Amino acid sequence: MRYYIYAFIVLLLDQATKWLIVSRLERGESRSVIGEFFQITSHRNTGAAFGILPNQRWFFLVITFFVVVGVIWYLQKMRKEGKKLLPFALSLLLGGALGNFIDRALFGEVVDFLDFHFRFSFFGIPVNYPFPIFNVADSAIVVGVALIFVDSLISWRQELKLNAANKLESGDTQS
Repeated sequence: MRYYIYAFIVLLLDQATKWLIVSRLERGESRSVIGEFFQITSHRNTGAAFGILPNQRWFFLVITFFVVVGVIWYLQKMRKEGKKLLPFALSLLLGGALGNFIDRALFGEVVDFLDFHFRFSFFGIPVNYPFPIFNVADSAIVVGVALIFVDSLISWRQELKLNAANKLESGDTQS
């Protein structure tokens, strides 16, 4: 149950921050947090990450529905196996997916507002990179996917150790 609470917290944070942006800023309006590096900018996205596939509302709604169903099914399976990191990662993914799903279902677009602009010199070459604007749901999805990757690496290492121990135990030193 606690993993669904984590997903619900992500969903609440996402929807609350989006509500604050919509109710306090005009579209395109920015407020500086850390100079030009980090700003809060009221932006709308009709596509997926980085604005790809714009105006594909129904496609994203259908895909997200199946992703949510799959995540819930897998979350239940992992909870029964006693895992901790993977269900937490899945709960972040679930909360983020639902947050953006609600925006698409109700408004046909997702509210984005976290705006980072990277300006620096890399070995004498000037870098001027405005990162695509994103939101809390996107952040939760990215962190969730990263934690799924970390969990996979941990499981892989444990499997390698177990295989090595089994080989030693059986006396098989070839391979």
